[in-house]
Amino acid sequence: MRRYKLLWFLLPGFILYAVFQLFPICSAFYYSITNWDGLTPSYAYVGFENYKRLASDIVFHTALINNLKFMVVVVLLQSGMSLLFALYLVKHTKTNVVLRALYFFPTILSSVSVAFIWLFMYDPSIGLVSKILRQNWLGDKEFAIYAVALVQVWFHTGQMIVIFVSGLQAVPAELHEVATLEGANRWQRFRWVTWPLIAPAAAIVVSYTILQSFKAFDLIFAMTRGGPNYGTEILSTYIYASAFQNYSFGYASALSVVFMLVVALVTLLQFQILRVNRVHY
Repeated sequence: MRRYKLLWFLLPGFILYAVFQLFPICSAFYYSITNWDGLTPSYAYVGFENYKRLASDIVFHTALINNLKFMVVVVLLQSGMSLLFALYLVKHTKTNVVLRALYFFPTILSSVSVAFIWLFMYDPSIGLVSKILRQNWLGDKEFAIYAVALVQVWFHTGQMIVIFVSGLQAVPAELHEVATLEGANRWQRFRWVTWPLIAPAAAIVVSYTILQSFKAFDLIFAMTRGGPNYGTEILSTYIYASAFQNYSFGYASALSVVFMLVVALVTLLQFQILRVNRVHY
């Protein structure tokens, strides 16, 4: 009987989860089989027509490919750079503490502020990046998505450094001493001592970075609004355009459902690759 009374303590959390998570998800599934325009109270059921439309929607295919490109670049660069910096900043010295704070600083800025800073940097007339590289990255359909990905990396690398530093500081120093006495060089100590013990931290970094790459709506919308010519269009910006610019809420709901499935699939694949559940201390 006491066990059932304890369930009442879960009720407030479940209500919040149901209102702000379950209900919107169920609503997305419901409206995805309608032609609701988001304005009028009436709508008709169209079955799976919205999902069939996705198969021939060129913009949707472009947005999906751009999202995957953006994710790969951000995950590789952000995870790699944050780990590299963390290895050099792991010692608790005054200089390292200052550098950690300096690298972490961009994370506390808003996405719109970061977007405006880098819009100035990428400006083809007076931007420092454009002058050095002599190329209008945001104006080039082929390179624009990579230019925005670099901004995302600059924006969040400092946050990931903190996670890696925490993981590295938890590695017992005795293990490195023993490996050194056994004749292991720096790379071997990292490969066989450090990496297995910071694998859980790496899993957190990669997981969070993947989710960030799919939630980059505000940064991309503020910088390019999906342009030029859909060069930086990703799934979240296309959902916004479908719902609030084209007033096709039914189709936008179908896009949202597919978006959820893509994120779930990528997350499952990531956990299988990293094999988080097989890491042993």
